[in-house]
Amino acid sequence: MNAKKPAKPLYIKVHDTDNVAIVVNSGGLPAGTVFDDGLTLREHVPQGHKVALVDLAQDAPILRYGEVIGYAEKPIARGAWIEESLVRLPVAPPLETLPLATKVPAPLPPLDGYTFEGYRNADGTVGTKNMLAITTTVQCVAGVVDYVVKRIKAELLPKYPNVDGIVGLNHIYGCGVAINAPAAVVPIRTIHNLTLNPNFGNEVFVVSLGCEKLPPDRLLNQGGEGTIPIKVVSDDIVCLQDEKFTGFQSMVDNIMKQAEVHLVRLNARRRETCPAADLIVGLQCGGSDAFSGVTANPAVGYAADLLVRAGATVMFSEVTEVRDAIHLLTPRCANEEVGKALLREMAWYDDYLALGQTDRAANTTPGNKKGGLANIVEKAMGSIAKSGKSAISGVLAPGEKVKQKGLIYAATPASDFVCGTQQLASGMTLQVFTTGRGTPYGLEAAPVIKVATRRDLAARWHDLMEIDAGTIATGEATIEDVGWEIFRLILDVASGRKKTWADQWGLFNSLAVFNPAPIT
Repeated sequence: MNAKKPAKPLYIKVHDTDNVAIVVNSGGLPAGTVFDDGLTLREHVPQGHKVALVDLAQDAPILRYGEVIGYAEKPIARGAWIEESLVRLPVAPPLETLPLATKVPAPLPPLDGYTFEGYRNADGTVGTKNMLAITTTVQCVAGVVDYVVKRIKAELLPKYPNVDGIVGLNHIYGCGVAINAPAAVVPIRTIHNLTLNPNFGNEVFVVSLGCEKLPPDRLLNQGGEGTIPIKVVSDDIVCLQDEKFTGFQSMVDNIMKQAEVHLVRLNARRRETCPAADLIVGLQCGGSDAFSGVTANPAVGYAADLLVRAGATVMFSEVTEVRDAIHLLTPRCANEEVGKALLREMAWYDDYLALGQTDRAANTTPGNKKGGLANIVEKAMGSIAKSGKSAISGVLAPGEKVKQKGLIYAATPASDFVCGTQQLASGMTLQVFTTGRGTPYGLEAAPVIKVATRRDLAARWHDLMEIDAGTIATGEATIEDVGWEIFRLILDVASGRKKTWADQWGLFNSLAVFNPAPIT
């Protein structure tokens, strides 16, 4: 038997000015490994971790992506492994002196003729799914709603084959909270706008308890600045404390009866050909590693530019994962007003973290570090690659509904589940999610396309990952190749022609509404 020939040693240097590179080879490379340019490893360097390309003096800047990601805590020799403890975190860019709209990218050529098969709503939006959502005003009713959803799936949905499913919009808000606190606008606006997600076909159905601080009228008609009142008929609001109910089963029967009214209308809908401009795509990363910023995220960024060229709406988010790269984003804002809005969201989140006596450095996880990311600065530089190269045309505060086309910054926490929930509230109808460490994350309300940063992950999790961007690192594909692959898959998934693995397996995370306001 012939022994397998060892893979050629490879590293990736992102920018000409970088003084570090990351090891590509699976399992890392041992001490003594010699690269084509003569670089010799002084010690074992794990896959995705950094190696010094030059001798670095103590306090010398460590450059990756052409940006300072940290400073050397002690002298580091050429060929040495730059593990996390050797990198001192820089301060975050000051917000007061950043340039605004000074390098606005010129519009890329329009990309015409691309379509998908979607569900057009009366309000002009288009869904990628045709689902019934049950909005809840308070966590107290979640158990009842979960029970009813299970019954509806088993007993009613088989009669309505054109309905993709039913989802209870459960959350932990609505009571036991400082409902009039200034920051309460965030969860109230979020739940209000979740109700209006295009994948729910403009069908509004609410279950409340009756004594909560967030009653249906306030939720639907006083959702906060920028929201629009939601008109419903009285039967579309079920209050469990209503005296007409004589026990649990009568509540269930009433909810199921009214749900069927909505199911009949949803079942009459059909997919129709819509321009790609009707898509609202959210971008997110989770379980990031050092490959995220050189494979999956740049490919997603390329796909984002294609979507913008096609007239679509694309949202990127995660405040703590753009904060240290904010100086690269403000020049790309379409105008100074957009730039100031972006800075406003950064400043708001800085203050929010400060209340908890922490800062953006708390973002990175053990998995991020195991995957080669030394700190939040390095993570942020890779994260913003998802935004592509288009001008940033608008900024949304947490839970605000998107109202314009192009590349939008939708401010959210970086937590996968909170970001996903907030993007749904902003109107996202499909999400593209990149991961290096791996996660089975999914959303029931919108399809989630997962992109693996490494070939190893894509092979091991072959029935959880849709796209293998690791081919970029090995030279088998270009960023443009994988970007087009993602773009075409978005159109197929949005049309219902292909199902994501999360949808096939029914892997759906719970909603997690962002609540920065006090709990009483």
